[in-house]
Amino acid sequence: MANLTQIELLHLRNLIATHEVAEQKMNVYASQCQDPQLKQKFQQSAQSAQKVQQQLLSFLG
Repeated sequence: MANLTQIELLHLRNLIATHEVAEQKMNVYASQCQDPQLKQKFQQSAQSAQKVQQQLLSFLG
């Protein structure tokens, strides 16, 4: 992996934090949802956000 500039590092950290917040919100929405299909969609979205977050974290080495 090439060295990241300070700006790239800042953007990467911002993306990671954004996906972390998205995951947390989707989990909260899922826990409050009564509709099973919608609950499943929120859970899937949370898992997706977590996966992207982990992929982004891998760039930090």
